[in-house]
Amino acid sequence: MKRLLVRCVFILTALSWNTLLHSEEYIIDTEGMHAAIQFKVKHLGYSWLVGRFNNFDGQFTFDEKRPEKNQVTVNIDVRTLDTNHAERDKHLRDARFLDTAKFPKASFISDGYSVINEGKGILTGTFTLRGVSKKVDIEVIHVGAGKDPWGGYRRGFEGYTTLHLSDYNMAKANTLGPEAEKIEVYLSVEGIRK
Repeated sequence: MKRLLVRCVFILTALSWNTLLHSEEYIIDTEGMHAAIQFKVKHLGYSWLVGRFNNFDGQFTFDEKRPEKNQVTVNIDVRTLDTNHAERDKHLRDARFLDTAKFPKASFISDGYSVINEGKGILTGTFTLRGVSKKVDIEVIHVGAGKDPWGGYRRGFEGYTTLHLSDYNMAKANTLGPEAEKIEVYLSVEGIRK
């Protein structure tokens, strides 16, 4: 009986160690600004209006052997919207668009990941904006990983997705033309391993 117990403890320890070896936890490096959430939307169909969110945070889990275990959580301070034009930013923060007084935060929580090919995949999850939660897919590309000059280890990704104003109750506010219904989002994420 004692041998059986010792074996069970050994197996459980090995399994736990194996899980730790493959799952890596990262904090998104927003303190060093090695991450960005940017967007662009067509202005009247003639040009692109480009902006970003200056304050956000998050973390992710990366498992090379079991990519289905990859997870991401991001929290965005929507009040920090920045299109490099103060009057426009004020307009976009008002109740017709982002309504940041009522909904100051947005978030993304992943619930799945599927591999397209080596270094590429689709991250699925729920994006919440203006109090509305919708399923979104983000195309993810692994940029690279390795040691940094300060003794840490980093891993980076970029991601692309398209959002729609009408999904978040902003369609009636759209005065920029029908092509402005679509918002193209670009994510650049560098994480520091815990």
